[in-house]
Amino acid sequence: MKRELNNYFLLIFLSIFFFGCSTDRPTGKTEAEVLFQEAKELREDGRYLMALEKLNLIRSQYPYSYYSTHAELMSADVYFEQENYAEAAAAYIVFKDFHPKYKNIPYVIWKIAESFYNQLPSTFDRDLSAGNEAIKYYQQIIRDYPTSNFVSAAKEKIIKCKELVRNKEKYIADFYFKTEDYLSARFHYITITEKFLDKSVLGHAMVRILEASAELKEKDSCTHYYHHYQRVVPKNYKKSFENAYDDCKEIVINDYQG
Repeated sequence: MKRELNNYFLLIFLSIFFFGCSTDRPTGKTEAEVLFQEAKELREDGRYLMALEKLNLIRSQYPYSYYSTHAELMSADVYFEQENYAEAAAAYIVFKDFHPKYKNIPYVIWKIAESFYNQLPSTFDRDLSAGNEAIKYYQQIIRDYPTSNFVSAAKEKIIKCKELVRNKEKYIADFYFKTEDYLSARFHYITITEKFLDKSVLGHAMVRILEASAELKEKDSCTHYYHHYQRVVPKNYKKSFENAYDDCKEIVINDYQG
C-alpha cells in the first residue's frame, strides 16, 4: 500500500514536471519579440507583475530592439490597468518626452490626462492639483490634435475638472471671508473671476470683492473693482453688486468721518 502511494505521488510529480517543461513559449524571430508576446499574454491574464518583469527585461537587455519602445508604452498601460495612476502618469510622460514622434501620440497624451484625472478625490475640499494637470493635457489634445477621437471626451473631462477646481476655489474664498480674513478672501474671489465662466460663481465673487474691500476700508479698491466689473457682472447679481458698492462707499465714508 505504501509503495503504491509513493508511486502515485511520483507519477503526479513527473506529470507536473514534464507538463511544465513542455509548455511552449510564444513564437518570435528574436528573444525580445518572444518576451513581448509573453508580457502581452500575462497582461491579458491579469498577471501584471510578471508582465512588468518581462517588459523590464526587454528594456534593459534589448534597449535598441523594435520592441523596446512598445515595452515602454505597455508598461505604462499596465500601471494604468493596475490603477497605479501616479506611476502610470510618470511612465506616459517619460514615453512622450522620449518619443515625441510616436505615431499614436494623442493616445499617450490622453492617457496622461486620464492618469491625473483618476487621481482626483471624490470631494472638492481635498487636494485638486491633479485636476490642473489633467486639464493641461486634455487641452493639449484639443489644441494640437483637433481631429483626434479623444477631443470630444477631453472637452467633457475639462468641464468636470474645472467644476471641482472652481468649487474648491469658492470654498476657500468663502472660508476666508467668514473668518474675516478679507484680504485673502478678495484674492481668491479675484482668481475666480479670472479663471472661471460660470455666471453664478462669477456674480457671487464680484459682490464679495466689493464687500471685502469695504471691510478693508479701501475706498480706492471699492471704486476700482466696481468699475472693473460693472459691465460684466451677471444680470442676476447686478442689484446685489450695486448694493455692495453703495455699502462699500458708506462704510468708507462713515469710517473717515468717525
